[in-house]
Amino acid sequence: MALRHGRGAGLRRAASRRAGFVALGAALYLAAGAAATWPAIQHARTHFLSGGAPSHGEASPGDHLQTLYHYWLVGHQLEHGHAPWRDPYSFRPEAKAQPNFSGWPYGILFWPLGAVFGLVGGWNVLQLLFYALAGLAACAWLRELGLPRGPALAGGLAFAIAPYRVEQSVGHLLGPISILLPLSLWAFERARRGSRWWLTLATVALASIPLSGQVHLALGAIPFFLGYAFCRTPDRRLLLGAGAGAVAAIGAGLVVRQTVIERSTQSSGRSLDEIRFYSADFGDFVSRHVDHARSEQFVFLGWATPVVALAGLLLLIRSRRYALAVIFGVGTFVPIVLALGTRTPIYAALWHALPPFRFPRVPERLLPIASLCIAALFAFAVAQSRRTIVAALAVALLLVDLHVQVYGKSAPGDPAGALPSASGRLLELPVFDPGVHYGSVYLWYDTAAERQRPGGYSTTAPKPAKPLADHLQRLNCGDWSEDMAGELQRLGVGSIALHRGLYVRNPALPGTAWFAVRGLQAHGWNVQRTAGPVWLFERGGSGGSPRRVEPAHSLPVFCQGWFGNTGSGRYMSETHAPFWIYGSGTLTLDFAPSPLRPRITVDGRPGFDVRGRGWHLVTVDVPHLIDVADEKRKVGVKLLRVATSP
Repeated sequence: MALRHGRGAGLRRAASRRAGFVALGAALYLAAGAAATWPAIQHARTHFLSGGAPSHGEASPGDHLQTLYHYWLVGHQLEHGHAPWRDPYSFRPEAKAQPNFSGWPYGILFWPLGAVFGLVGGWNVLQLLFYALAGLAACAWLRELGLPRGPALAGGLAFAIAPYRVEQSVGHLLGPISILLPLSLWAFERARRGSRWWLTLATVALASIPLSGQVHLALGAIPFFLGYAFCRTPDRRLLLGAGAGAVAAIGAGLVVRQTVIERSTQSSGRSLDEIRFYSADFGDFVSRHVDHARSEQFVFLGWATPVVALAGLLLLIRSRRYALAVIFGVGTFVPIVLALGTRTPIYAALWHALPPFRFPRVPERLLPIASLCIAALFAFAVAQSRRTIVAALAVALLLVDLHVQVYGKSAPGDPAGALPSASGRLLELPVFDPGVHYGSVYLWYDTAAERQRPGGYSTTAPKPAKPLADHLQRLNCGDWSEDMAGELQRLGVGSIALHRGLYVRNPALPGTAWFAVRGLQAHGWNVQRTAGPVWLFERGGSGGSPRRVEPAHSLPVFCQGWFGNTGSGRYMSETHAPFWIYGSGTLTLDFAPSPLRPRITVDGRPGFDVRGRGWHLVTVDVPHLIDVADEKRKVGVKLLRVATSP
């Protein structure tokens, strides 16, 4: 009896120590998450923890709104008894309900958080939880590798606050999804030590990487998982289980490819020019500076952390743990080299030889694997000393060496302030190309509107979405040519929300909100209500007419369809290029010599007759764009001068 009671007491003490260690790790990683989000976390009650883009009274645009929308859809669909993997609102009616793979798996976790804290608060709480989950998953895996608690805590921290992971957690799904990689390795290690049912968890975690839409990360995660399994065990049944997990992950990737990518605007893949644009420089790996214009190329690894990790690699070789040294060395080196993209000949060779590499456009997306390997090597280096003070100093070093300030406070706007009252679909102006991130604002506003809409935001938008967006973009500048009224009727649009804030200093389009409003009112659309810079237009009724400032009459106002002025004129960027001019009389347009023959209309009529004093819409159309010397892009005709004469 005494022995039995003593054993029970020992188990209780061990469980208590284990719970205390988990609590310590969670507290450390939550504190690290708070440090990573500082100073934006000071505004967490009212603003999103995200990139902090200018809002001009709107919600701040960014990928965080897209990611939140996908999370929100899961709970929203379940509450209404619908499939949580469907998006019933975007790109309608041109496309069917779109798959919502990006809601897996964290949409389930966000559902109760959003209900308790609201969507803004739920997003911010989840951001901090991701740091705790990343650290705990990596720490648990390192403990299974036999590392003491202190070094394992340090290794978990190195992964949780790895700068690339932090940057890709600001709004992108890549940072949170990377947590599934150490989770799959931990589950595999548990299967080695006990029940092989742990392989089920490893399979689910690994397959969830491509199933969430992070197919590029899966291109590296699947072979890394298989290589790790071969390095860790000769047991055939375990290796068969790992192989089955890899097959399941490949199957999940094929499902995403066939149901999303194959039917999207990116079905033909990405060009090497696109990859070149996103390729990192060698200096980016040691630069702590965050350039938000080059956020995808932010690949900082730390200064001291890689050096300590290199020492850990040498110690593994010295202790003859060659298998771990190889898998961690390769897992670090390959993603770093591939992150350089076309700056080395390797990526181009892979692009030509392996078809899956023709679809991702950001070569850095494999770096979470390197972050995990560096974290493991760092932990092995720290484990050479059993002294607690060494682990404590390692934690302090990581907090200083890996700290980067990438978070800002992102305004939420007022999505509930301008809800449509009319039936029908909702169109948002300005219309953006489906792959332009400003469209994320509309996803956020539609969590309140809950309406089908012709637009949407996705880099893998369905094929019909782009030509429709190109056509509807004419409304951004008040261009109602070619029966735009009939097009809106065909689409079943009952309400139009004009977001004036998105016209302000926006490099994606000119500031032409005045003309957009003018066109809407001229065709019977009136303002029914406003919410800050958002004006909601509906058909009929008297409606109000909020004050707006008319552009100066002295210069023409160019719409989308034109490149910027080169100093000697401007080229057409699209085959249909409108602009507004004030005056009356005869229009004079001077073009540079070109094989293209432009067709000119004024207020919808062919010719150059400007009737009546006021603003007049001039359109220039060409059959196609051409290559021109000294221009890296296809262009139309070049307009040199615009004038009117009595």
